[in-house]
Amino acid sequence: MSQRPPEFESPVVLLTGATGSLGRVVAQRFARDGARLALVGRDEQKLDELGGGLGIDGDRWLSVVGELTDVEAGRKVAAAVTDKWRRVDVLVHVIGGWAGGTPVVDIAEAEIRDMLDQHLWTTLHIVRAVVPGMVERGFGRVLAVSSPYATDVRGKGSSYAIGKASQEALLKSLAKEVAGSGVTANLVLVRTIDSKHQRDTAPDPKNANWTTPEEIADAFAFLASPAAAVINGARIPLDGHG
Repeated sequence: MSQRPPEFESPVVLLTGATGSLGRVVAQRFARDGARLALVGRDEQKLDELGGGLGIDGDRWLSVVGELTDVEAGRKVAAAVTDKWRRVDVLVHVIGGWAGGTPVVDIAEAEIRDMLDQHLWTTLHIVRAVVPGMVERGFGRVLAVSSPYATDVRGKGSSYAIGKASQEALLKSLAKEVAGSGVTANLVLVRTIDSKHQRDTAPDPKNANWTTPEEIADAFAFLASPAAAVINGARIPLDGHG
């Protein structure tokens, strides 16, 4: 972030899923780097507690309640941010959950719908709300977390893979469409988010390729910077597998 040109010394970062274990760490990282943060989630009290605990001035953070499976909520979230700061420079989208363990022939349609809601529709709704402004201004970063399992599908993992694969298709297409505009769209790939830092405190072959929230936040911080301007449409593995 330190390499950002003068006009972006205090970038506006819209962070969805802000109160989750990953979102909190990402918020802390961008706050330390001098960003202005729009913290998006479904629980106003948790958002306010997060913002108040970042150690930054109150005019540098904003809590925005929104259920991004709803297209209108996406528009309202973007409007709240642009009303305050006139723009969104960086979208960090970390909404999403996991479901699996059921064979394809037994899977409930509701499970697949839920995965599509969390991964595809939330992404589409917020991207459509903020990317046109990024393109108009000639600068923007769209960042999200995905998984190797979006393409390396495992048995009894179809619903999660469907959700992630659809999100990836959306953002890879977006990257092609915004190429050369100053806007980029990139994904980081994580197998398991090591929120409890078990890789360090209880090392084991099963957690050797887990990724800490801090490592993900560091990758986002670089991808958000002008130094990453030529990285677009990438799926960057953060699991040590290469």
